[in-house]
Amino acid sequence: MADLKLTLACWDYDRTRPLIDGRVKARGIDLDVKMLRPREMFPRMLEKQEFHSSELSLASYVSLKGRGDCPFQALPVAVSKIFRHSCIYVRPGANITKPEDLRGKRVGTTQYGSTAAVFMKGMIQDEYGVAPHEMHWFMGGLDAPTQTPLIPLTVPDNVRLEFLPEGKTLEAMMEAGELDALFSIYLPKIFLAGSPNCKRLFPNFKEVEKDYYKRTRIFPIMHTIALRSDVLRDEPWVAKNLYDALCEARDIAVEGLYDTDALRLALPWLLDHVEEAWSVFGHDFWSYGLEANRPTLAALGRYVYEQGFSPRVVLPEEIFLPGLE
Repeated sequence: MADLKLTLACWDYDRTRPLIDGRVKARGIDLDVKMLRPREMFPRMLEKQEFHSSELSLASYVSLKGRGDCPFQALPVAVSKIFRHSCIYVRPGANITKPEDLRGKRVGTTQYGSTAAVFMKGMIQDEYGVAPHEMHWFMGGLDAPTQTPLIPLTVPDNVRLEFLPEGKTLEAMMEAGELDALFSIYLPKIFLAGSPNCKRLFPNFKEVEKDYYKRTRIFPIMHTIALRSDVLRDEPWVAKNLYDALCEARDIAVEGLYDTDALRLALPWLLDHVEEAWSVFGHDFWSYGLEANRPTLAALGRYVYEQGFSPRVVLPEEIFLPGLE
């Protein structure tokens, strides 16, 4: 019997590359991997369900779950994780020296409902007491027109959110003093160029992130892998076999970090970073599954409710397809 033909859209991460280059094969599946940037694959999956399975924005997925309108089921996989303290930028002239100073300020973002923005807003509220409605939000492109929201955008009535008119960009507004801060998914070009009008809110973000994780156990998950519900209905075995393959690919990537022969030949300093990760997260620092990520999932399920993207709190047990671990 021939293997089932299945498409998977994802980006070229070290933890997906073994699936892309054929070192790992999902049992019983003839996997056609479409290597796409998230900004391209997310709309194609969310709007058109174009792929059988796809990397997906976790906040968009959880919001759809909460709305009762989700045509996907997520595997307990976290292909993208990143702390977001380093992604908050401020204009020194706005007199923002600590997170609490964001209250009442004009803040720009490219995607108000993106996973990154949801985690940043939730963290600022939980840690420093500044709620989203206490800031004045502007949504637009950093240096070009912005993309439309990934899913229909819902915000509470007390949140001030303005969309930039044609010809306006967030970076230009920062330079002109029309914005006080940026919650940015990407590194702003003006920051990379050394503009005096764009500095990090947390210059010592690495230390702040370590302390944050030790206290909260939250390591923000940006993207998961989701299967279309019709695929699961017709071929329920696919979920387990694809999950196992994704775990095998992740393990190859992580084990490669400990290859001392490779480290000596290529990046000897990388071992210091690996050992530092062990000291903070333990050896399973790129964990998949529900229990290992429960604090992160609980926070996100609460954030999408508090920020108006879901009519209810989505519980960790609802997020991933059960019975795969």
